[in-house]
Amino acid sequence: MSTYEQQEWIEADFSGEDLRETEWRQCTFIRCRFRGARMEDTRSEHCQFIDCDLTGALLNASTHLHTAFTNCEMQGVNLFVSRFEECKLVGSNLTESLTNGFTLLGGDWSYTNLRFANLSRQNLRGVRFCEADLMDCNLEKADLREADLTRAILAKAKLSGADLRGAKLDGVDFPSMNVKGARMDMFQAVAFLRSFGAKVE
Repeated sequence: MSTYEQQEWIEADFSGEDLRETEWRQCTFIRCRFRGARMEDTRSEHCQFIDCDLTGALLNASTHLHTAFTNCEMQGVNLFVSRFEECKLVGSNLTESLTNGFTLLGGDWSYTNLRFANLSRQNLRGVRFCEADLMDCNLEKADLREADLTRAILAKAKLSGADLRGAKLDGVDFPSMNVKGARMDMFQAVAFLRSFGAKVE
């Protein structure tokens, strides 16, 4: 296992490299390329990946604590049984990524593209998804209490059994959502009805 602490890489190319079981602590990567890199069982703590390209990288069984992946291209990444705890993925693109068994705990996922992601049964309580693209996501039985879903795209998302109580839903397009089976609080229910033109007194 290789361990790196407080190091910085700028425009480095790690594409296709074997980085398995590498550990990074307080490291910074700026505009680096990890296309197709083998990053299974890696661990990052308090790191920053800024404008990096991780297309097709293998991140399965990796663990990330308080790490930021901001404006990163992560299309087609393998995230099977990976763990992101209190991480920041603002503006990153995770379309077509394998998210089965993926664990997301806390953090800021605002403006992130998570279309078609499987987030079912996840504890997403308090997570920021402000303006995130969650179209066609599987959120069945997910705990979204107190999550910030302001202006998030939830069209065609599966919400059966999801708990939305206390979540911020300002600016959400309710008519595009299927909330059948979802748990909502009174204020959300009123907003939902009003979006369809109902008069609630």
